[in-house]
Amino acid sequence: MVYFVGAGSGAPDLITVRGIKLLGKADVIIYAGSLVNKELLNYKKNGCNVYNSATMTLEEVIEVIVKAEQEGLTTVRLHTGDPCVYGAIREQMDCLDQKGISYEYCPGVSSFCGAASALNLEYTLPNVSQSVIITRMAGRTPVPEKEDIASFAAHQATMVIFLSTGMLEELTDKLIEGGYTKDTPAAVVYKATWEDEKTIVGTVGTISELAKKEGITKTALIIVGDVVAHTNYERSELYNPAFTTEYREATK
Repeated sequence: MVYFVGAGSGAPDLITVRGIKLLGKADVIIYAGSLVNKELLNYKKNGCNVYNSATMTLEEVIEVIVKAEQEGLTTVRLHTGDPCVYGAIREQMDCLDQKGISYEYCPGVSSFCGAASALNLEYTLPNVSQSVIITRMAGRTPVPEKEDIASFAAHQATMVIFLSTGMLEELTDKLIEGGYTKDTPAAVVYKATWEDEKTIVGTVGTISELAKKEGITKTALIIVGDVVAHTNYERSELYNPAFTTEYREATK
């Protein structure tokens, strides 16, 4: 059996209870060594074989899994955050489907959730933004033309931008081209929930220079939108005494 497990956003105690149990019973662990906290390997059992996928190709990963299956072993494929976001898991699952190998997927805490915790941030503030756009800049790996940063910026929703910290100047231009002003609140969160986490809060016009001063060029998220400022939002109707819900009648 193969288990795709989300390692969480960085802190070793932010993996799920299910994820810890799966690590503890794995005979083989293939982990994304460039991003996953190595302290999570402390949950493995004695005799577990560990592979670092940072130095492996897809074909090499599948080869290890197939060999483990032939030997009747349990494999955990440990991905950073939640692997549904930029985890490249579908291509692995397709390979396993072709070979008739069973697998399950254990979700994790994505780094965009970890970044929100670092900033005490709510992405969906009433009357400010009720949508979150998760995206990235086109770099060595392209993105579909219809998903250009500027086209998303036109919505003025909250944006969480992965894999783009090394292109902040270009990103700033794209955001402004799409409709954000230079004064739009923005933040950069480096290694969210890790011990060396850093947060930078500024604006679309300042975050590139601020990140440069801190030497942040990778392993960070950029958050753009008025929610970063925590201001000018309306109270939620959910707990409003004047609002009737399925469980509570309005009291005034």
